[in-house]
Amino acid sequence: MASLIEELITTLKEETVEYEALLGLSTEKTGIIVRDDIQNLNEMVAKEQSHLDRIANLEKKRTEVMKDIAIVLNKDVNTLTVKGISELLEGQKKEQQELSQTRDKLKKLLTGVEAVNEMNKGLIEEALEMINFNINYINGLSQLPETANYTRDAYNQNQMGLSTFDAKN
Repeated sequence: MASLIEELITTLKEETVEYEALLGLSTEKTGIIVRDDIQNLNEMVAKEQSHLDRIANLEKKRTEVMKDIAIVLNKDVNTLTVKGISELLEGQKKEQQELSQTRDKLKKLLTGVEAVNEMNKGLIEEALEMINFNINYINGLSQLPETANYTRDAYNQNQMGLSTFDAKN
C-alpha cells in the first residue's frame, strides 16, 4: 500500500509540473493573442499540445494507481478520491500531509489554467467578432448603390468621365 501511495504522490507531482508549464504557456499566449501574432500562436499551441499529451499519460497512470489503491482498500474506484485516500492515511502523517499538499497545489493550478484559458477564449472570440464585422463592412461597401460623382466644377460625371448634364445645351 505504501508504494502505491508513493506512486500516486509522484504522479500528482509530475502532473503539477506539467500544469505549471501549461499555465505559463497559457499566460504567455494571452499576450500573443492580444498582439494578433498568428505565427507565434501556432507555435504556442504546439508547445501546449506536448504538455497536454504528457498530462494525458499521467492521468492514465494516476487512474491505474487509483484502481490499485481501491482494490487494496476494498473501496469503489468510482467514488474513491485523492482527498478520500488522504483521509484514510491518518496513521501516516507524512504521506497524508504530502498527498494533501500536492492535491491542493494541483487543484489551485487547475483553477488558474481554467481562468487563463477562459480569458484567452474571450479574447479570441472578440477578435473573431471584429474580423466578421470587417468582412461584413467590406461586403456592404461593394453592395452600396452608385451615387452621384461630382467633379471640382460640380458636374455630375458618369463612369466614363463624361458629363450627364451640360448647361450649355
